[in-house]
Amino acid sequence: MNTSIPEAVRSELLKAQQAEITEYYIYSRLARVEKNKHNSEILQKIGDDELRHAKFWSRYTAQEAKPNPVLVFFYYWLARILGITFGIKLMERGEERAQINYAEIAKYIPEAERIAQEEDVHEQKLIALIDEERLNYVGSMVLGLNDALVELTGTLAGLTLALQNNKLVALSGLITGIAASLSMAASEYLSRKSEGKVETALTSSMYTGAAYVVTVVLLILPYFLFQHHVVSLIGTLIVALLIIFCFSFYVSVVQDFNFRERFAEMAVLSMGVALISFVVGYLLQNVLGVEV
Repeated sequence: MNTSIPEAVRSELLKAQQAEITEYYIYSRLARVEKNKHNSEILQKIGDDELRHAKFWSRYTAQEAKPNPVLVFFYYWLARILGITFGIKLMERGEERAQINYAEIAKYIPEAERIAQEEDVHEQKLIALIDEERLNYVGSMVLGLNDALVELTGTLAGLTLALQNNKLVALSGLITGIAASLSMAASEYLSRKSEGKVETALTSSMYTGAAYVVTVVLLILPYFLFQHHVVSLIGTLIVALLIIFCFSFYVSVVQDFNFRERFAEMAVLSMGVALISFVVGYLLQNVLGVEV
């Protein structure tokens, strides 16, 4: 161990060592349960690199670091539930890794620059090689989710003011949403087939339809939970923003997009259409003199 290393830098080394050994356990556990052999090999390769880095740091700390069991549990199950790419990319973005001052460590241990570069570049290249089915259909999910958000928030806003009856609004919304989801799924299927993507046409249409149906159910839920139609509409708009937030964050992580731009774009479209539809519903109710 290099005794000339200041205590503050040694603290950084211990932090780096624990981060490496924690990620080794996460990657190794994922590699053992991954059914795709190609993905399993990549995960194990990254895990072995993390273990090698941890052993390197131990030469200077003269300590054996233990993995953080909370982080191992959290990122392992996050990757299992929401996908390997999302889980490990979010982990690599983690605050604990970002807080490690490799530049300061490199002043005393030059090899730290190489390890930092491996963390930033080499691992990202390996992660990019992971073949995950659901990521091949993100476009289909975006299509179904975006269309449901824009169309149904507008429809529900217009129906809420025109009908002012939660049961009627919920029934009308469900009929409209289910019909639209089937239409979107069929359109996606035909679109894929026309592009010559016959093998993926059915799966793509299922992802589109499923995203649409799930969004429809979540948006209509407030009309079953609350009694006043205006409160239900506010609840629906809040649910819409939460869906946009969660999905924008997911896509921004797995596809390295700008989260703020994606969220703002989807939120403005959905809320804008809802506002216009609300006004149209108000005007039509007054012009036609319809009372429910």
